[in-house]
This record gives sequence, structure tokens and C-alpha cells, in this order.
Amino acid sequence: MEQRDNNAHTLIIDIGKTHVKLVVLASTEESVFSTQMKNAPLLTGDYPCADTQGIWQWLFESIRSITPQFHIAKITITTHGATVALINSGSSATDGLVLPVLDYEFTKPFQDDLGYESIRPGFSDTFSPSLPAGLNLARQLYWLHKRYPEQFAQATDILMYPQYWTWRFTGQCVSEMTSLGCHTDLWSLKDNSYSTIVDDIGCRELFPEIRPAWDMVGLVKPDLATALGLPHDCEFYSGLHDSNASFLRYRLLQNDAPFTVVSTGTWTILMSSQVELTNLDGDKDMLANIDVFGDPIACARFMGGREFETICEQAGSWLGEQFGEDEIQVVIDSGVYALPDFSDGSGPFGGCQSGFVGPVDKSSGISLATLYCALMIDYQLDKLGAQGDIYIEGAFLKNPLLCGLVNQLRAEQTVYLSGDNTGTVLGAAYLTKWENVSPNIELKPVIETHLSGLKQYKRVWRELVANNCH
Repeated sequence: MEQRDNNAHTLIIDIGKTHVKLVVLASTEESVFSTQMKNAPLLTGDYPCADTQGIWQWLFESIRSITPQFHIAKITITTHGATVALINSGSSATDGLVLPVLDYEFTKPFQDDLGYESIRPGFSDTFSPSLPAGLNLARQLYWLHKRYPEQFAQATDILMYPQYWTWRFTGQCVSEMTSLGCHTDLWSLKDNSYSTIVDDIGCRELFPEIRPAWDMVGLVKPDLATALGLPHDCEFYSGLHDSNASFLRYRLLQNDAPFTVVSTGTWTILMSSQVELTNLDGDKDMLANIDVFGDPIACARFMGGREFETICEQAGSWLGEQFGEDEIQVVIDSGVYALPDFSDGSGPFGGCQSGFVGPVDKSSGISLATLYCALMIDYQLDKLGAQGDIYIEGAFLKNPLLCGLVNQLRAEQTVYLSGDNTGTVLGAAYLTKWENVSPNIELKPVIETHLSGLKQYKRVWRELVANNCH
């Protein structure tokens, strides 16, 4: 029988759009255990929704399986954005939901406008652009309010997705800024308060008190702690939006120096400090997020992981295919280009007709996808007017040539790679030791690429994109 480690450990719950992860960290922030499950929406109900029951069951069984090994003293959570739970806190149902948690890729809230565009606040108020599907959270709430008024009326609280799970564990309802301010239309940066849309929907009183991400909301409920094998003094913290968790580490490290974090995964999100919000163009999928301190962050986004995969599929390549600098050089020399949009409406060229220029074949697919994503990152850095160091985190770290291309394209800036693939997890962990945070980020230098004709290739690509999207 394995001996239990009775040192205090921190458990991070990371609910991403593609996977749900559990990570146990030692006091040194070293990961000593991790596990994950596939996260897929349910498609059988009235609308596609998060599989909250499946996630809860997996969390329950996974936590119960590790507590004999580790003394879990603290828990916090980070989740993807654009997701909200309407609950009745007095309901006898264990999940508390009055309506299923709508999947933000569901297109009906956008297609069934129902008058939403006529009342949504302007971009200069919220710095939240009009986004497709349910990516504007207030659009989801408006649609649910119109389509399911009886169920909506039963809600006692509207909880951002991290705080929904916090409520499941503690019974405490709170709100938190990083999820409220993530292209939701719900928050006015101009007034630093809820926007007018909450009164148009009639739900202002349903949002609980706003508490900091590092707030210790409460202890895990006693019955639940017993069932999970957790100590009854196990603390649960408010939690935050996943991209903000990554950003937090660098914000604490850089202090007053400008920088940009390129957080990569299903979404590639560029988050730049000290960029004027007037640089943002709502028509280019640029927006302001809000960090844990309540300060706006200039952001630009595209679905990097999704588009990379789609380009590979359409070119007949596959994600694990081996390639090198020579293969990328062949694509450049052959004048082969991928033109957006490969994400069905997101990113700076959302809605443009995707396609290829030049002879595309299986051998060029993954090289072409790599060039495309590097050029998109470079384009958005220019649009932001980003200054200072660039830090790349997440899935694209597995593609060192992509990172090398960004470095070659940004010759006047320094590009660093995160030395770990758990930046979101470690950023969330900071919340549980807020009074004693000492940011320590392992960074690696990017490999250098020496591709000839890259500047000319970039110029032609931008011209082709402009002509394709005019």
C-alpha cells in the first residue's frame, strides 16, 4: 500500500474547453500528480450544453482516488470563459441549475438576435466586440431569458463558470472580475461597473458580491469533504478565467515593464500590458480583458489550435507529422499560402472565405499551418502595438519551429518560451498563497530560424488576406 504524503498540497482544477485536468502541487509548486479527461458538450438536450454532471462525477471520483495519497489543504479552480451557470441556491437538485450550462459554440444566440444588437453596449463602453455564437456572455443570458423565461425566473444567482464550481464545493456564491470582464458585454470599463445590459435583461440583482480571485471563499462542505477524503479545514478559493491565470504570473514578474503573453491552446490569446485601449479594433476580434487587480488588458485572439488542426486536415496532413525548417522553406519558396478564416467566424479575419493559394499537398500541410499561425500572431502583435518581451505559453510550445518563426518575425523584440506547460495551473496556484507570492517562471530561449524570404512571404500573405477579406 502506497504511503500517504502528509505534507500540505494544493489541488488545481482546470476546466478547459477541450480537457478537464486535476493537478496536485507540492508546497514548492512542483506538480506531483495530474490526470485529465476529455471535455465534450452534450448534444441531446434543447441546446448544446456543458456536461456538468459528467465533469462533477469525474472530479468526485478523481479527488477521492488521490486523497489517500496526498493531504489536500487548499483547492482553487480555473476555467475557460464565456460560460455561465444560472442556479437556484435553494434547489434540492445537487447541481442547482435551473437551465443547462449553454455551450458557447452554440450558434442560436447569435442567429436568433431577438433584438440583442439594438441594446448591447457600444465597444467604447465595454471594449467587448460583437462575437459569433455565444461568445458574448450577455448574449447567452439574453437568449436564455427570452427563450426560457419561466426557468430563468427561478434563478437566485448567476455564477461565472469558475465560481459555479466553487459553489458546488462550498455552497458560497461569489462573482469575480476576470470572468465578468472576458468579452461578456456585462462590464463597463468606462464606468467600472456592470453595463446597461444587465438592467435590460433585468438580472443585476442575480450577480453575487464581487470578490477577488485570491479570496478564500470558504471550506469544502463537511459532508462533501468526508465523502472525498478531504480534511474538514480544506480551503477553497474563488478562482479565475484561465488566460488571466497565465497572465498573472508575468504581471507579477514584470512589474512596470511592458510585455505580451501569447497563451496558446484551442484559442491563441495575446494579452499585452501597457497598451492603450484605443488601439483595439472590435472588428478584428480585439478586446479588453480584466486582470485580477481589476485593470484592463489589451487582447487580440484567434482560434489558433482549431485553425492549425483544420489547415492540416484540409491539406491532408496530420498533427503529429514530422517536419523541419527545410519543409517550411519549401512552402515559402513555392508560394503556398493559407488564407483565413478557418474558425467559422473568430479572429481578426472572422467570416472571410478560407482557402489556399498555390499547390497544397500532404507534405506541406503542417508546415503551412505553422507558418499561418506564426503570421497571425505577428499580425496581432502589430495591431496591438505591443512593446517589450513576448512570452509564449501552452500548446504551441510543442511546435518549436512555430515559436522560432514568431521570433524571426519579431526581430526587435525578445521572445521567450515558458519552461513548463502548466502556466495556467501555476497562475491559479498563486491565488492560494497570495500574501507570500514569489513569481518564479522557468523560461527557455526560443530556437532561431533562418528562413530566407520570410519578410517577403509575410508581405504577400498580408496582401492576399487584405484582398480576400475586403
